[in-house]
Amino acid sequence: MSEEKMQIIYNVTISVDVEKSEEWLAWMKEVHIPDVMNSGFFIESKISKVIGHEEGGKTFAVQYLCENMATYEQYQTEAAPALQEHHTKLFGTKTAAFRTILRVHQSF
Repeated sequence: MSEEKMQIIYNVTISVDVEKSEEWLAWMKEVHIPDVMNSGFFIESKISKVIGHEEGGKTFAVQYLCENMATYEQYQTEAAPALQEHHTKLFGTKTAAFRTILRVHQSF
């Protein structure tokens, strides 16, 4: 399969201050993730709790699957800035995010 046809996982790993974690998680499930999915660029999403030692926060991984890199890049240009700004306005310094892009080579 050519690289331009390979699916992409947009992974956002987010550490959330403990005192804001329940509010943040509810908002992600009820508002943010549905808004990202309603943008029309992704075909699947999931949120996971990172298991491990936590210092001052809870860590989650949010993954969005899209058809190809071109679709992901279009999302970054057209939808991501407003969605990320909304998140920052609500949670600001109470979260820290690390983003990675994964190219799916094969699903089983």
